[in-house]
Order: sequence, then structure tokens, then C-alpha cells
Amino acid sequence: MALEAEKAIQGSMQRHDLLIRDILLFAEREHGEREIVTLTHEGEMRSTYSDVARRARLMSSAFERLGIRQGERIGTLMTNSQWHFELYYGVACMGGVCHTINPRLFVEQLAYIINHAGDRILCVDAAYLELIEPISAEIAHHVTTIVIIGQPSDDGIATRLGARFAVIDYEDLLATGSVDYSWPALDEDMPSSLCYTSGTTGNPKGVLYSHRSTVIHAYGANLKDAFGLGSRDVVLPLVPMFHANCWAFPYLAPMVGAKLILSQKSLMDGETITRLINREKVTFSVAVPTIWAALLRYLRASGETIASVQRLQVGGAACPFPIVQAFDKDYGIAVTHGWGMTELSPIGVINQPKPAMYDWPADERLAHQRKQGRGICGIDMKIVDAAGKDIPRDGKTSGRLMTRGHWVVDTYFGHDRSSLEDGWFDTGDISTIDSDGYMQIIDRAKDVVKSGGEWISSVELEQIAMSIPGIDEAAVIPARHPKWDERPLLIAVRSAGSSIACEDVLAGFDGKIAKWWTPDDVIFVEELPHTATGKVLKTALREIYQDHFTNNVMQSSN
Repeated sequence: MALEAEKAIQGSMQRHDLLIRDILLFAEREHGEREIVTLTHEGEMRSTYSDVARRARLMSSAFERLGIRQGERIGTLMTNSQWHFELYYGVACMGGVCHTINPRLFVEQLAYIINHAGDRILCVDAAYLELIEPISAEIAHHVTTIVIIGQPSDDGIATRLGARFAVIDYEDLLATGSVDYSWPALDEDMPSSLCYTSGTTGNPKGVLYSHRSTVIHAYGANLKDAFGLGSRDVVLPLVPMFHANCWAFPYLAPMVGAKLILSQKSLMDGETITRLINREKVTFSVAVPTIWAALLRYLRASGETIASVQRLQVGGAACPFPIVQAFDKDYGIAVTHGWGMTELSPIGVINQPKPAMYDWPADERLAHQRKQGRGICGIDMKIVDAAGKDIPRDGKTSGRLMTRGHWVVDTYFGHDRSSLEDGWFDTGDISTIDSDGYMQIIDRAKDVVKSGGEWISSVELEQIAMSIPGIDEAAVIPARHPKWDERPLLIAVRSAGSSIACEDVLAGFDGKIAKWWTPDDVIFVEELPHTATGKVLKTALREIYQDHFTNNVMQSSN
């Protein structure tokens, strides 16, 4: 009997569900005066966490009056703004699911995603209404209401959409909410938000986050060895709120009371970024490498500085080493790599140095920053071979990157079967992990070049190419080859005023890689295609150039 009683013993601490509402309620109570600033197309808008929490409750109440029930999806087709921030909380905290939609997808994909999600309401920036009009008939059997944020440039578009949907102005809808509304107590495992993968191969897949996973992810991402934000920080996320929870910054900033800067302008030039950073005294910003390349070019050309910035975070792709080196040596700013994906909420690893590494020579320390980083508490990683057998952490042997944790997807939305292999999620990346736990992406499994049975990393070739003077951006794809199956083909964008030739670029690889890794050819283009999150769209490049070598062989034989 005594043994049975011991087995029944549990901890005697309070238990409360982990809910997204408590993040904003904390910010309202403890940091209510802290600003949220939105750079709009017309100017700027300033508010506080107290104001935004009040408006988010009004929005929750208004949605309930429209008949939205717990678990139902509300889509957002919006850029970064206070309004989008309000919807992040206004939808999730009343028990709905905030479905953020990428406005740069093809309209056919937009229709698929909206229908697959079963969105009841769409909240749309006025500029994106033109994306809804051509698919209005396809989505009308799910969507009942269009909420418009801002004033449409086409005066008649709201009237035309009104033939199929109830069309409401955002502020008018907000005015119908009750000031006495309180967010309900929810189960922490209830869904909170929904985001679809990019869909570069096949239809996009939905990742349905829960309140519990989102809150735990926010705690993990805000650890000192991750983003480590505090109340004195001024945060500028230059990543879209419609993609992977904006890397969690709409949760991280209010969790600690950091000032939050949002911009409706999805693509800003270096001058605009510099002025915004200096005006608002930004301490921390996050973006894809192309943004930091543009900022660096402007700083060098103008002679200006960004003295308030302490850290720049990069993700989405590996940052070219010369950019990391220049910010460190010329401006005293650490550029920190990170890696994640929609299925990971999205944080997987952050490249924060371990204590001993701070004493390394500067060049050795910077070189180590090329790696994507090490995991944070709450997520596990391993690499396996083709047979699924674990590979040692030696920093050299590569394999499939597998992950599991509190904020990692189990099953895609609408799918019946788990996406896991023995409890692990296959990321689709080929990687190494060293003895210190630092992971480095070698390539996407679908992008690695398989030449004569051996692997060649397109990522490493791209890094070298972008360190060559005269090259602004580069992508390497596996192109079919009559002898070697595949060979690397480099597609590059010249810097302004550069006339660098193919042979000059290829010479830049000498002594840096094995000779047989060197690309067989270079194609110069005006620009590379990108996804909405700034990644190079290699599927489009493969479609155009995958037969480059086989076509040349055929032409030479004729």
C-alpha cells in the first residue's frame, strides 16, 4: 500500500495552461507604455502594448459576434503592421486560429490554401484585394466575410467583392466589439495559428501550432543563448508576419516588454533601413542575407553608421562570409546565423559562441559563425544515413537532419498520418553536427549536386561565389550531365558596374575546394527569382537551366 501511495505522488505546484493571451496580458500589465511602431505606406503609426491589448480584445469580441467559434480559421493576407499584430492575438486568444497567408504565392496556390484551411473570414490589406478578386468564386463556399485594412486604390473592388461576401472595414468591425470582453480560459493544446509551407514542390502543407507549443517556443527562443531579448531592446523584424510566425517576434517582444518596430514595406532599401534604425535606436534586427547585403552597401557608400545596433540575426539562407566579416570588423556588430523552418515554429538552432570561443582569434571565431548554430533547450537534433542509422557528431560526416521537440510538427493539417520517423521529423536538409553540437547545412536534399555518385554542396559553392568581388548574388543548381549524371551550374548576378567574366569567377574557386567541385559553367542573369521570404527559388532555376549541359552536348554534336 505504501509503495502504491508513493507512485501516486505528484508535484504540489500550481498548474496553469500555457496560453498566448498571457503574453499580451503580461505586456499590458508590466510594460503597457512600451511602444509598437508601424512604418506604413503613408507614414507611421505609434501605439503601446496597452492600446494594442485593448484593441485585440475588441477584435476578439467582434469576431464572436460574427459567429466565429473556437477552432475556426481566420485568414490574414497582410504585411507587417500593428493591425496584423492585433489579429495574431485577437484571433488566437478567443480560441480561433490565425491563418497567416503568403500574398506572394500564385493565385492558384492562394485559392488552394484558403480552401484547404477552410477560412471563414479573410482580413486583407487593401493592396492585396486584387489577389482575392480573381479567386472569389473558388473560395466563396468557405469564406463568408472580407475585412479590409486600409483604403483600396480601386474604389469599385469592395463593391464587386460585396456581391459574394460581406465586406467590412477593419475599424468598423473593431467598433462592434465590447470593451468589457475578457479572453476565455482555453486548453493549452487548442490550435492557435496556421501557416503553410512554401509549396515549392507540390501543394503547400499546413502546420497547425498550439498555444502550448507557441508559448514554449517563445520561452526557448528568448533564452540568452538564442535571441535573448530584454525590456531595453528595440526590435526590428524585417521578416514577414505571414511566414512562420515572423520567427516568433510578435511573441518574444511583448514577453519581455521590448519596443517593437514593424514595417508594411516588405522590401526596404539600405537607406530606409538605416534611417529607421537610427531614428528608433534599434538594438536588434533580423532578416534574410539579401537585406543585410543591401544595408552594408549603403553604409559603405554613405559613410553612415548604425551605432545603436548590437546584433543582427540572419536566417533563411547562409549569410556570405564577407558580410559577416565586414559588420564585425568595420561596425562592431555581430551577425548571428540561425536556422529553422515552418515545421519548427520556426527556431531550430542559433549560432551563439560557447565561452571558450570568445578567446579564439577573430578570424577563427568568424569562420565558425558560418555554421547555422547549436540547438536550444527544448529541441533535439541528429543526423542519419540513408538507412536511418545515427551518424557520429564529427563535423565532417553528413547525413539527413532529423529533429524532435516541444515545438516540432507531428502531423500536417488535414493529413491523417504522422509525418515522423520513429518520433523524429525529417527536415529535408543534408547536414553535419560537430562535437560541440554546432549544426551546418550542407544542402537541401533536393539541391545537393550528385556528381559521379559523390555529393557536392551547392551552399558551399554559393558562399565562395558571393565572396568573389564583382558578384552580388549566386545560386548553384544540379544540372543534368551526360557523363557525370549531374554537375554544378553557377547562376550569378554581377555587382553594379562589374564586367566580371565566367573564367574570372571560376578562378575564384581555385584552392578553396576540391578541383572537381568547381562549377562547369557560369550563367549571368539580371536577377535571381526569390520566394516571399527572400530565399532563392531554385525550382524556377532548375526548370530553366537543368538541361544546360545536355543541350550544349547535343548542339556541339550536330
